[in-house]
Order: sequence, then C-alpha cells, then structure tokens
Amino acid sequence: MPRPLSTLPKAHLHLHLTGAMRHSTMVELAREHAISLPPALTEDWPPQLSGTDERGWFRFQRLYDVARSVLRRPVDVHRLLREAAEDEAAEGSGWLEIQADPSGFERRFGGITPFLELVLAAAGAAAAATGTGIAVIVAANRTRHPLDARTLARLAAQYAGHGVTGFGLSNDERRGAAGDFAPAFRIAERAGLLLVPHGGELCGPGSVAACLDDLHADRIGHGVHAVEDPALVKRLAAEAVTLEVCPSSNVALGIAAGPEKVPLRQLFEAGVPVALGADDPLLFGPRLTAQYEIARLDHGFSDAELAELARMSVRASAAPPGVRTRLLAGIEAWLSLSDGTSGAPPAAQRTPSRGGRPHAAPALRRCPPPHDARPQTVPALRRCPPSPSAIRYPRSPSPAPVPRDSARPGTRARPQPCYLWGMWRH
Repeated sequence: MPRPLSTLPKAHLHLHLTGAMRHSTMVELAREHAISLPPALTEDWPPQLSGTDERGWFRFQRLYDVARSVLRRPVDVHRLLREAAEDEAAEGSGWLEIQADPSGFERRFGGITPFLELVLAAAGAAAAATGTGIAVIVAANRTRHPLDARTLARLAAQYAGHGVTGFGLSNDERRGAAGDFAPAFRIAERAGLLLVPHGGELCGPGSVAACLDDLHADRIGHGVHAVEDPALVKRLAAEAVTLEVCPSSNVALGIAAGPEKVPLRQLFEAGVPVALGADDPLLFGPRLTAQYEIARLDHGFSDAELAELARMSVRASAAPPGVRTRLLAGIEAWLSLSDGTSGAPPAAQRTPSRGGRPHAAPALRRCPPPHDARPQTVPALRRCPPSPSAIRYPRSPSPAPVPRDSARPGTRARPQPCYLWGMWRH
C-alpha cells in the first residue's frame, strides 16, 4: 500500500503570498470589504487560464490583482500567513519559503518597509503557532523598472538574517530581460541572500541560462524549458542548481498539455535537483501534496524517489541546520513505515553537494541572449553556516547597511545565518 504523501516531511520553496491564500478566505474577505469578485474567482473557480500568450497572461495577472485587493488590514495578512502555515503543516511541510513583492502592497500598507515588517511579524507568529518554519523571499517584478528591483534588493538585504532569506524575480519573462536586473541581484548577493529568480517558465532555455549567467541563481523558479537544451541540463546538474518545478501551475497556464507532460522525470533522471512547489494554489487549486501525487501517479515515481524529491527540497532550502536535520530524519522514518522500494535513486548519487567544492561548468551551447551583457562564470554556492543560537525577529528591526563588496570579482559574500521565529524549539 502506498505511503501517505501528506505525512512525507518536505520543504516548500515556491509559493507566492497572495497565491497562498485559501479560496474561502478570499471570498470571505471580499465580502467583508465589499469587493466584487468576478465569476472566475467565485462560481467558476478555479479559473480557466492561459499564460502562453500575452493576452492570457494579462488576464491571469488581472485576476491575481483582484485577489490581492482583499488584503486590506494587518489582520488579513496575519490570517493569510497563519492559515498558510496550517495548510503546510497538514501536508507534511516543515519549512516554507514564501515570496512577497512589497511594491504591490505599499499604497495600502504605508510603504514597502512597513509591509515587509508586517509580513515578517505575521510569518513569525504563524511559525510559532504551527511549528512550520517560515522564511520570506522578497521578489521583484519583471514588468517594473529595474531601479524598483534595486530598491527591493536593498530592502531585502537590510532584513537578511531577520526573516528574509532570499531575493527573487517574478512575472512575465517576456517583459524584462534578466540582465537588466543584474545590479539588483548583486546587491542581494553581497548580503548573502539566496538568489531565486523565475526563468524557463514562459521562455525557452535561454531564459534559464540568463538566470545562471546574469543573476547567479542559486535556485530557479520553474525552469522546465531547460530540457530543450541538453548541455544546459548537464550544467544545472553539475552546479546543483535546484529547479522549483510546479506541475499544477504548468498545466493550468498551458505550459504543459497535461501533468504527464511536465518534464519532471527527465530532469530528475538527469541529476538536476528538483523541489516541487504549488506556486499559486489560490488560482490553480492544488496545493503541495498534490504535486507529489502527480509525481507518483503521472510520472511513476517510487516511494524512494519521492523521498529523494523531499530531500532535495530540504537541501535546497535556507532552513536552519536543526530544522534540516529533523526533516531529513523524518523522511527516513517515512520510508521505514512499511516494506517498499529501498535505496536512493541514481540521480541522488550523481547530484553533488551544494556545500562542496565548486564544479567547473561544462561547455554550454549558448542560447541567444536577450541583451548584450557578456556571460559570467557562475560562482560556487554556499550555505548558511550553523550558529549556536537562533536569530529572532526584532520587534523594531534596526538592520545594518549593506556592506560594499570587498571580495574579489566572481566570489560570493559569506551568507548571513537564516534563522526564524520558533525554530530554536525544534
């Protein structure tokens, strides 16, 4: 009998703030705030979507904006994070990294800094209440000016080690070349944040290569079009760059014709680290456990392989060492529940440790870049170092300014420890 996937310990690395809201909560808050929701978000939910053309993506973003508009008060944000943490805990997720773009909320909540502090406070309270650790990734928007991304990168850098663990880049890849946002990512890089841009979702493998070369990505959101370039797949495997694959999202937006067409098996067997994510369940419907169900039912993953997917999610996370150890031990305990396929898949043996020595990148067939910037060597990835004590969210954070990069070109600054509310108890 198959082991229950909801009890498989795992980390969730690709979930957006608004998209994490429960559908029932959105409807209730809309009623409280006298906001009229379109039928696509009520009786026709989940909506029929398409992201393969600009018109379809625009409709998706409009629905997203309407959903975001129901968040009007601090208590609404606290409720969203608390319920998201409860949902994560119910699905076996012991660690969540949630993406938030403060610029989408600045007018309603008094600016990007007050809103980020609100999200951090809500995340801390939710983590303490549920036992699921929550980190925040500050995400810039590709459709806005790159200078806005620099502002957000400085904000993220100020809160590195105080609940913010990464810096991302989301929205339509067709609207903003990765190289335009490289200065923002250098700011985040110097602060030791994980660099987690979206790429290879709506555009081809060139978008993934640009995330590596221009943004020095540690992980890439989606990245599924990388399979179109075998040399790029080898590079991702050699450099142990995790792809945050979101099967339900890919199907809902028309990127894949069906769940079986998502290239999950190809990437996994090629040795590319994969972390499954739900992306925006508010609009797509299925949450995290359903992504593991797709791996099992549509791609034939054994329990041992599903366990390795869970391990990959934990290894690629910014979870503190104690949380990481607990989750990895829980995965082994899950495998021992009953007799089943034993041993790790070959991909696990081929995947190098992210904390090991840097790998030389193999020769890469270059995809036509969307800009004139010369590609750079991807630096070795580093992990947040262990610390004898956890860093707690300060009540009134007074973060230090981002230091100038004194390291030689091409190197990464030493990351800040990434510890969060409630995590010292686990």
